Amino acid sequence: MRFILGIIAVLTIWVMPAKAQVSNTQVQALVEALRLAAPQTGTENDGLYSDWQIKPDNIPRWSRLCTGEEMTVKEFEANTTKAREILGCVMEDILKEQYAASGNDESLAVRRAAAWWMAGDPNQYNQGEIGSYTEKVLGFYQKQK
Repeated sequence: MRFILGIIAVLTIWVMPAKAQVSNTQVQALVEALRLAAPQTGTENDGLYSDWQIKPDNIPRWSRLCTGEEMTVKEFEANTTKAREILGCVMEDILKEQYAASGNDESLAVRRAAAWWMAGDPNQYNQGEIGSYTEKVLGFYQKQK
């Protein structure tokens, strides 16, 4: 009986879909695509910061989450290397989630991650201006790879 249960357990694990594996190359391509697709408002003090055009409330929170140290907006803007590291940390989790939500469809996962980035809702990846933005991000992402 143990033998049969063992075989059932092995087969169950074997046929279960694997959790999405996301490479560092994919994450960094997404981070760069988000930078390249960042909206250029033309307004110097538009309330968004760094090359990625980030809302200021996110910077201390994300930096604390990813590095254990809270960065100011000025520190974040001044250190592109650290900014990329933090954004890679944030977007790795998001991209993994969106791979799972998309059935491991890379293009759809990138578009859903871009919608999360822009609107906070990955389900908006194909709606109006958000949809156009996610297509732009996907185009830049594909050029990075």
